[in-house]
Amino acid sequence: MDRLSLLETFVRIVEAGSLSAAAEQLGSTQPTISRRLQALERSLGARLLNRSTRALVLTEEGQRCFARARELLEAWQAFESDMHGGGEEPSGTLRVVAPHALGQQHFIGAVVDYLRRYPRVSVEWILNDEVQNLVAQGIDCVIRVGEVTDLGLVAVKLSEVERIAVAAPSLLQGSSVPREPSELGGLPWLALRTFYRTTVAMTHLRDKRTQEFSIAPRLSTDNLHAMKNAALLGLGACVISAWVVSSELAEGSLVQLAPEWRAAPLPVFVAFPQAPIYPAKLRRFIEAVRKVTQAAGSRA
Repeated sequence: MDRLSLLETFVRIVEAGSLSAAAEQLGSTQPTISRRLQALERSLGARLLNRSTRALVLTEEGQRCFARARELLEAWQAFESDMHGGGEEPSGTLRVVAPHALGQQHFIGAVVDYLRRYPRVSVEWILNDEVQNLVAQGIDCVIRVGEVTDLGLVAVKLSEVERIAVAAPSLLQGSSVPREPSELGGLPWLALRTFYRTTVAMTHLRDKRTQEFSIAPRLSTDNLHAMKNAALLGLGACVISAWVVSSELAEGSLVQLAPEWRAAPLPVFVAFPQAPIYPAKLRRFIEAVRKVTQAAGSRA
């Protein structure tokens, strides 16, 4: 138990970002927290943190220790829960990475409901579109758009994102809205480089015909909102998640191009590292995000 206590102190230092913040969270003093850290480093025979007046930086050994320590602590919590009959109350800090657009709008309600239901949990809601090394960065789970190819992760499908082609009315210069994808290649284009760059393929809703055309993007970006704003300013057409532009389509600031056609939908997953036991805070969060997507239907 003493070693578990030292590991818990180390994890809290890293998550809090400083010895003083960890001491405050643990109801202790900074000198005591420093002594616990030094005791853990002596026990492991490795320096875990480089300390300066500005920041704490994990050493390579510290990164490995942090990832394994969190796993050990979560496994211990799950073991205690099992011995007490499985009715544990989720507690601790849950670190989640989500894409900017979905994280700001689609899933934030589920996070708020989750926190209200489980007052002993806090969430670090990290908005980042880049692929994460979850274990090395101490991330509990990631919400990811697109297929999950990392064999070390368990992926639970939440929904699919419907994608449509849109443009500002000014881009059409008074012409009628194109009905076929073959008419779209001659327009100025924007690209969401994460999912398409120089070609666009669309499928007819009813007869499932597919058409593909080439584009030469005036602007390429990895940010969904940046692309939407560029489209609103009339710079080019784009393929975008339907839910992101629903209000703009309703008010007429954007129009749907080839209305009976869709780009391939993108799957949305919640993914987390494989482990023999998962803590209650993670299990309950997965339940929460699955519930919100089921309530909204299978498409985001």
